[in-house]
Amino acid sequence: MKKIYCHPKSLRNVSTHYCPGCGHGIAQKLVAEVVDELGIREKVIAIAPVGCAVVAYDYWDFDCSEAAHGRALAVATAIKRVRPQNIVFTYQGDGDLAAIGANETIHAANRGENLSVIFINNAVYGMTGGQMAPTTLLNQKTATTPKGRDAKFHGYPLKISEMLAVSPGVKYIERTSLHSPQEIIKTKKAIKQAFLNQIEGVGFSLVEVLSPCPTYWGMPPKSALEWIRDVMAKEFPLGRIK
Repeated sequence: MKKIYCHPKSLRNVSTHYCPGCGHGIAQKLVAEVVDELGIREKVIAIAPVGCAVVAYDYWDFDCSEAAHGRALAVATAIKRVRPQNIVFTYQGDGDLAAIGANETIHAANRGENLSVIFINNAVYGMTGGQMAPTTLLNQKTATTPKGRDAKFHGYPLKISEMLAVSPGVKYIERTSLHSPQEIIKTKKAIKQAFLNQIEGVGFSLVEVLSPCPTYWGMPPKSALEWIRDVMAKEFPLGRIK
């Protein structure tokens, strides 16, 4: 019997602005599928800050709120405390969550806010021109590190998930990837777990997703997926962290 594909109700049937090979489209579809499967479409509120996913509200067909750059978890905290019956989550890139929003991230996690965080790590600033991000790998070339990231001048890639895991307020952290169908399935399971944790009142949950950015990595989409598998995942090991 032929399987019939069902478009997620929580995902609008429109074209996106993402570059060819970008992982955001996949990740956002996974979120929509999880929302539909859990039956929380009328209760969920997404927070999208500045970054490549700044217009996520054009693609998700449920309530979304915008936040200033780096302030997604501050906004999410406020909404969740005022409306604890809602399922509130943030969808943030590495520049937003781990750079300008690092303070909000650390303190929301430390307080154990009952929130779900989808953290897209593509190791570069995508929306603003491909500059070095906190998660940029050593020797990786970007618009602001044309000779590659140098630990002496730029420091080391920030492993924000491992940093947050030491906090008692954090209950669940998992790092996944989008570089293969098998890993995409694992990513969906992790996202669902993060939402279930909030529904059950467990506490702060974060899923870090290694995602390709062929445009600013300067490579074809297929090579970008292989780079995640062969290079990026060695710096950011996949699996359950907490």
